[in-house]
Amino acid sequence: MLRYIFLPVFTLLLLTACGGNDLDQLKEWGHCKGCDLSSANLSGEVIWAKDKTGANLAGADLRAADLTGADLRAADLTGANLVNTNLTGAKLFQVDFTGANLTGAKLNSTDLRWANLTEANLRQADLTGADLTEAKLNRAKLNGANLTGADLFLADLTGAETLGANFTKANLHSAYIDGLIGADLTGALNVPD
Repeated sequence: MLRYIFLPVFTLLLLTACGGNDLDQLKEWGHCKGCDLSSANLSGEVIWAKDKTGANLAGADLRAADLTGADLRAADLTGANLVNTNLTGAKLFQVDFTGANLTGAKLNSTDLRWANLTEANLRQADLTGADLTEAKLNRAKLNGANLTGADLFLADLTGAETLGANFTKANLHSAYIDGLIGADLTGALNVPD
């Protein structure tokens, strides 16, 4: 009889120790390292700055979420909806934002080194003081974005749309700017020839 009781209890304890539901873990504890939150609806949520490195948030709905200071290093946010999301001061090192919608997002003072923003929609996004060293912004939509003081050292902006974008004091040293659409680099620093 004891054997029949012990086995289900042991199984329950094992499942609990292994993490259970990743979305519940994120909401309860604020961290979810390497968890799978693909296609999750986190719209309007306040998600504290705990460890979410390597998380899978592909296709997730994060509209108007507060991710201030979040640690999302190496996370997958391909195709995610981040319209009006606050990512101020977030650690977004090596994050994959391919095809993500970041319209109106607050990305000021973020670490976006080596991030992949290929074909991402960054219209009206605030990237003031962001570190975009070696970021991929190929064919990204940066129309009306604020890149004041951003570091774009070795960033790839090939074919990016930049109509109305503000590059005042942005560092473009060794950046790839071939085929920029609507570019006005007035006030930018170290503009490549």
